[in-house]
Amino acid sequence: MNNEAQIEVLNTLIVINNDRIEGYETASTETEETDLKNLFADLQQTSRQCKGELIGEVQKLGGTHEEGTKITGKFFRVWMDVKAALMGNDRKAILNSCEYGENVAQETYDDALRNNIEELNAAQKTMLTAQQRLLKTDHETIKGLIAMLEQD
Repeated sequence: MNNEAQIEVLNTLIVINNDRIEGYETASTETEETDLKNLFADLQQTSRQCKGELIGEVQKLGGTHEEGTKITGKFFRVWMDVKAALMGNDRKAILNSCEYGENVAQETYDDALRNNIEELNAAQKTMLTAQQRLLKTDHETIKGLIAMLEQD
């Protein structure tokens, strides 16, 4: 297995978690609804946990972990949509934008696991699969809140 390839895959996932953390920090500062602030804090915590594990693995491999975000393209659009929704205080629009961001995070993990399976060792695959499950739980929470709004 190639350490550099492993580090690259892990750094891609660090960046997506950094994007989630920054995006939800932005969303939290822009809303005044306490339940959404709490939700966004929980979602940030999931990514902080994942990021910590990923950084530990990169360090074990002797690499340098990514520190920044890459809120460009899809993620930039998501967080601009969130900000616009927050300014209009449209709860459903906020949650729909969050769901889109969660879809991007899931796609990133899917790609990492599917397209780099030969590059990852068993422990890394297990870690990434567990992290993806955590993020999927967050995603399901968002979808559940949207469904509740649609019933009203």
